[in-house]
Amino acid sequence: MRPQPIPPRPGQESVWDYPRPPRLEPTAERVEVLFNGELIAHSCRCYRVLETSHPPTYYIPPSDVRLEYLRPSARTSFCEFKGTARYWTVQVGSQVAVDAAWSYPDPSPEFWPIRDYLAFYAGRVQECRVDGERVRPQPGDFYGGWITSKVVGPFKGEPGSWDW
Repeated sequence: MRPQPIPPRPGQESVWDYPRPPRLEPTAERVEVLFNGELIAHSCRCYRVLETSHPPTYYIPPSDVRLEYLRPSARTSFCEFKGTARYWTVQVGSQVAVDAAWSYPDPSPEFWPIRDYLAFYAGRVQECRVDGERVRPQPGDFYGGWITSKVVGPFKGEPGSWDW
């Protein structure tokens, strides 16, 4: 059963207005990722993936990520829309976050613009920000959306949402 969407206020988006299959859109929002006190990603040249019931997932160009802090993981996963993802472990000093980021080295044609771009789980790094606002991670440990004051749910990943 589809949940009751929260009506958006002016300046907000409802995740229930996002499409399925998901849409890819460029954004000039300032996106930042911090881990163990280091700014490991900073960009105003990202893409957002928008999918029904999910908060946006931000993909950051690799040129705007401090790649010296990432190392490839053995983990992969498959998305029916984007293709096979590879995962990345983040390490800054003695702090390690296993599988904290992912990318698509060979995405489907619709998602080719995010080839090798990196997305981060907000709950696995110290902090993620969009235009200076600290984001909340999408509920659950599977999805990687970032919740800001600009999006309203309810969100996939919350208890009882697996059948949405």
